[in-house]
Amino acid sequence: MSGRVGNAFLLPGQGSQYVGMGSDLVEGLSDVRRIYERADELLDLPLSEICREGPDDRLRRTENAQPAILVHSYAIWRALPEKSRQGAAIAAGHSLGEFSAYLIADAISFEDALRIVRRRGELMAEAGRERPGTMSAVMGLDAELVADVCRETAGTVVPANYNAPGQVVISGEVEAVGTAGEALREAGARRVIPLNVSGAFHSPLMESARQELEAMLAETEIADPAFPVVANVSAEPVETGPRARELLVSQLTGAVRWSDGILRIGRLGISSFMEIGPGSVLTGLLRRIDRGMQGRAVGDLEALHALAAE
Repeated sequence: MSGRVGNAFLLPGQGSQYVGMGSDLVEGLSDVRRIYERADELLDLPLSEICREGPDDRLRRTENAQPAILVHSYAIWRALPEKSRQGAAIAAGHSLGEFSAYLIADAISFEDALRIVRRRGELMAEAGRERPGTMSAVMGLDAELVADVCRETAGTVVPANYNAPGQVVISGEVEAVGTAGEALREAGARRVIPLNVSGAFHSPLMESARQELEAMLAETEIADPAFPVVANVSAEPVETGPRARELLVSQLTGAVRWSDGILRIGRLGISSFMEIGPGSVLTGLLRRIDRGMQGRAVGDLEALHALAAE
């Protein structure tokens, strides 16, 4: 890696979507409007309308939420002041956001990224119907203890997201996730929160989706990124296209090691983070991972204007 010091860009994943996302950007910035129009055309889907008007259950569908978040993040990236984009030293994206990260790093084209994440969402939803599963957030326990309880539970249940100290998401078969959740409460978890998801993401139950995604990515051109992208499953910076392709496939059934990835960025001497896309979930997690890290969320027109004024 180069010794360049600058900003780390964070790209949010599924769950950050909300009805109305991007509306102010489309209305206020002609370049962003063209990005959304192009997305509607490429997908043959009124994605901009779904983002603007919902309803929430339609936007929340995995096959809609994933391209919606990717387009929003990319639109923000393109609307950033040139100085901010030139200051990009590294990026990391949470689950779906890893695709957004390679998009802003010019490793994958907008057309390919949009096509793939739309199909990725469809595949994940199909896998959820074929092998029903669920996910729960576990608050207030050590990650190793959570992993131990999952291993000791009958059925398929695994840690799926290591989001921050004291915050781990588990994923797997409905009964196994429920049993593990009860055991984790007994072990002292502050809260175990069932998540409203359509499947057991980042678990072995996504294997059928992983196989088709691998075939799609094998036929997709992925260049070396303009700046490194920290992969979810390895928590290490990726600098080549072939390695990016490999790890994008692995993360569908592997755990998101978000906390480790952020700490890895910190060890490179970077402590300034900018989250681009809907919401500010990743900025909030930063403070739980390392209070010395400074983050700001840029997800709407007001935040862009404030950044430009600085």
